Amino acid sequence: MTDHPNVAPRPVPPRRLSMIELGSRVRAERQRLGLTLEELSARSGSSRSMLSAIERGDKVPTVLTLDQIANALGVSVSRLMANETASRVAVLRRDEQKVVENRHSPEGSPGFRRRVTSPVLEGVEFEMGRLEMDAGVDAGSYSPHASGWSEYVVVEKGALEVGLDGVAHRLDEGDSLYFASDCEHAYRNVGDGPCIAYIVMTGGQRPVMRPATVDHGRGV
Repeated sequence: MTDHPNVAPRPVPPRRLSMIELGSRVRAERQRLGLTLEELSARSGSSRSMLSAIERGDKVPTVLTLDQIANALGVSVSRLMANETASRVAVLRRDEQKVVENRHSPEGSPGFRRRVTSPVLEGVEFEMGRLEMDAGVDAGSYSPHASGWSEYVVVEKGALEVGLDGVAHRLDEGDSLYFASDCEHAYRNVGDGPCIAYIVMTGGQRPVMRPATVDHGRGV
């Protein structure tokens, strides 16, 4: 077949998360740390019933909720979204990258999309992602991460406001920011159009496994 260089290729649709796989990973990490649903609920701020539904694959968490659960488990969001690799070289094609998104309304387009562009590395908590936010979108406030976690943000398009413990930092196209993420942090699109930014999160080593405890609740 003859190639047509002037014809743009069709865009690759984002890879949707499998809620069953996501729920299984949340449960596996919780049980690896020896936490009950009640303990994870207290750590994450999500109700026990919500966590149980997520673990069963019956509930789709928001970007903020998923981040809070990952934070409570001491892992990156990407570890809950994809399998771990031990390879020294890992290529992650665009159509293999996992995406989680929030919508303004059930009928509307995604207002906030988070695409994980990095692989899950064995024993190391590291994540690189692409944030896409519609005009006026407030992604919410994220709880402090454990000491040792850091985040790096660079804006490719638009304008992004990053709030750190209530102090606003505006980033325009090409601007970047580093911060120790053991503080309240928030992201908001303050431009007139879409905002695209890249974020890198590092957290050192994966939390140490705790001895197993008996969880008498359903959904274990």
